[in-house]
Amino acid sequence: MTRRHTYALLTLCISLAFAPAVTRAAADTYRYDPVHSQIVFSIDHDGFSRPLGRLHIANGWLRFDPDDWSHSATELDIDMNSLDMGDAAWNSAVCKSSLLDCKTYPTAHFASTSVERKDATHGVLHGVLELHGTHQPMDIPFRVNRIGKTIYGLHTIAGFSATASLDRTAFGINGFPNAIGHDVAIWLELEGIRDSQTSTDDKEHP
Repeated sequence: MTRRHTYALLTLCISLAFAPAVTRAAADTYRYDPVHSQIVFSIDHDGFSRPLGRLHIANGWLRFDPDDWSHSATELDIDMNSLDMGDAAWNSAVCKSSLLDCKTYPTAHFASTSVERKDATHGVLHGVLELHGTHQPMDIPFRVNRIGKTIYGLHTIAGFSATASLDRTAFGINGFPNAIGHDVAIWLELEGIRDSQTSTDDKEHP
């Protein structure tokens, strides 16, 4: 074997050895942690105040690629019967058919269609919200807080903060128009636990 052939073979071996190190990491999949994931909303009460309510995520997953956010996606279900306005009678009233109709529509569902990166930590999640039997597009600005191990090293966590808003009448929630505002402000604090077994139903996502 000539010196030139030896050099070429050595170069090829080195390239193959280091190929995995330079390959872009695939997106990790996470399942939402219902304990540390919160959805808080606020709506006007006849101009007197904007009371706060809370809802829980029933289940869901997210896929996040820190190198290429366009490969990221999420789907989640919101338990409407978890509604907490701070008073049992008020919870029951809001869940009645004149407003959320939690019996007929026990869950809301959000599915992303794309993720737009703005800078190193901020982006916009574009998707569709199904609420009260109606589908509407929704854009959710968000911030990537941290991705890393927990303090005890038990799990890898992806944490996000997000805000959104919606017009309740666009979803057919029209009750008490003179006492309850139309615009709903929403805050989301979300944590996902990395789980390679989490199913995304083998769907293709942008």
